Amino acid sequence: MLIYVHGFNSSALSYKAGLLREHLAKLGLADRYACPELSHRPAQAMAHLEALIAPHDPRGVTLVGSSLGGFYATSLVERFGARAVLVNPAVRPYELLVPYTGPQKNLYTGEAYEFTPRHIEELRALEVDAVTPDRYLLITASGDEVLDYRAGVERYAGCEQIVVPGGDHGFREFAAYLDIVVAFWRRGRV
Repeated sequence: MLIYVHGFNSSALSYKAGLLREHLAKLGLADRYACPELSHRPAQAMAHLEALIAPHDPRGVTLVGSSLGGFYATSLVERFGARAVLVNPAVRPYELLVPYTGPQKNLYTGEAYEFTPRHIEELRALEVDAVTPDRYLLITASGDEVLDYRAGVERYAGCEQIVVPGGDHGFREFAAYLDIVVAFWRRGRV
């Protein structure tokens, strides 16, 4: 199973999720792909993802986590033994997102909500002390205007890494990496 995990104020309707969905359909693997619409509440988002993983041998599950989704994916990988491709992942989002407390609106769904200190606490509870290097592929853009790519390079030291010169947080270059994502997933399938 390949599960796309979207980021903060993003959606299953995002550019990267759509590209991956279309690519897997062309490969005849659409039935092995999931991209849930996640709650803005971290605890609820994780419960949803855990329910998706539960019916499968987690060693055969690969998560593709973008931004905050990369943080969620890391927590799941370390708890369940899955694998992950991380695209411009958020490192320590419980610190990064503090300035965003207050009214928020999802960019894709239009859902309005209040981002509160409780959200921050729920994120902090998902932190893991260390990562298992052979379970990750980091793909990060040095031109990310939202997150410092060097934090991801440091956090995932020892993991397979692709640092793309330039680019942006939305990682518009993602189409060029779809085959690499699929190959990483296939290497881990049981």
